[in-house]
Amino acid sequence: MLQWIKQWRERRILRNNPIDERDWQQVLSQLPLLRGLTDSELSQLRRLAILFMHDKDFVGIQGQVLTGNMALLIALQACLPILHLGIDWYRGWSSVIVYPAAFKASRTEVDQYGIAHEVEHDLLGEAWSHGGVILAWDDTAHAGVIDGHNLVIHEFVHKLDMLNGAADGFFPLPPEISPKDWHETFSGAYQNLTDRLARGERTPIDRYAATNAAEFVAVTSEVFFELPTLLKSEYPDVFRLYVAFYRQNPEHRLT
Repeated sequence: MLQWIKQWRERRILRNNPIDERDWQQVLSQLPLLRGLTDSELSQLRRLAILFMHDKDFVGIQGQVLTGNMALLIALQACLPILHLGIDWYRGWSSVIVYPAAFKASRTEVDQYGIAHEVEHDLLGEAWSHGGVILAWDDTAHAGVIDGHNLVIHEFVHKLDMLNGAADGFFPLPPEISPKDWHETFSGAYQNLTDRLARGERTPIDRYAATNAAEFVAVTSEVFFELPTLLKSEYPDVFRLYVAFYRQNPEHRLT
């Protein structure tokens, strides 16, 4: 019964909130990372984007005005990781907050003497464990180019990570993925990256991935969706597990 109600609700949302074909084509042209998706996949992505934009409140901050096409640009990138997972993976929160550019956030940091300090950081994005996602529009507007960096995917992967608690690099895994395999693979890859950086080596994976396990997953997910061959070359088992988890292989369409 509940499943029927959910399906009825989704059909009603899709019917009442169509995406204008001109807007669809315009936004698609701005997102090379969607290149190679099949007609069926694009149809599914369109469906997810409509549901996403209906369920989330898009809020501009500090004078940022958001148009429908701007929301669609965000939604399409946000929904790419859940293309074969479903909209329920973004359950439990409601807001996408957009600043014009980098914004300041205060953090409490403890120094080597155990003294806490309030420190301000300039951020491009942030995902809250009990709230929404924050994005800087000037970076979001160009996130869909294929360069291995994607702010939208990065922050929304954090939201997937947070589904089973604090962001720790450990997604809620389907039965076919062994938690032991995931833990050993990602721990080993993370250690390899930090060791390489400690030796002064320049790596093709952004050094921000070495911040902690959660950032490693968010950064390497960016690479998975934009430069899959690079990730496969650097960390083939991480690539293998992403193919299994996301249920898609960008290498097949972007190479």
